[in-house]
Amino acid sequence: MRVWKLSLTAALSLGVFAALASLAYGQTEPAASAWTTARWSPYLCGAGIGVICWFTFLLSGTGIGASGAYAQTAGMIEAAIRGKDRVWNRTFYSDTGPGVDWLWMVVAGVIVGAVISSLAAGSFQWMLLPPLWEQAFGPGAVHRLAVSFAGGMLLGFGARLAGGCTSGHGISGALQLVVSSWMAAACFFIGGVITAFLIYP
Repeated sequence: MRVWKLSLTAALSLGVFAALASLAYGQTEPAASAWTTARWSPYLCGAGIGVICWFTFLLSGTGIGASGAYAQTAGMIEAAIRGKDRVWNRTFYSDTGPGVDWLWMVVAGVIVGAVISSLAAGSFQWMLLPPLWEQAFGPGAVHRLAVSFAGGMLLGFGARLAGGCTSGHGISGALQLVVSSWMAAACFFIGGVITAFLIYP
């Protein structure tokens, strides 16, 4: 019965999502196509993410997240270098071990989807160094790599310490009205705003 209820909810949500897309791109911009527009309305994207979350809970029994995929990748790399037994003995990997799981496929799908979307919109281009990033940290590779490495370490440590990242807490946790996720998401945004003001004054 629960599956049927979730399926009906998902079907209705898809109908609402299609109606929103039709309203957003059918009336205000008759010549525009939702599939070739570079940027969608943030409200429409928010509704779409909500629909996707319903499907992920229905089909996989878990929500959307991203930082877990990086932990899995780090475990697979360490297992390839140091051996499988050393990694599986760690508490974090003791249940299932590192490997390609649902979250790992979500992150891979985000990359593939972004490439397909940019190709459809005609905005795809190869870019080694974004101009804004070069403007903030200069053209020197060593400085940029050091900042990127430090930022990645802080991001990974914070995500593991909080038990999730912006997508895990801000999307999957917040839509379930989990208090800790709302607090974590608020702290993520506060930290992001402060960091943005410091890096890009």
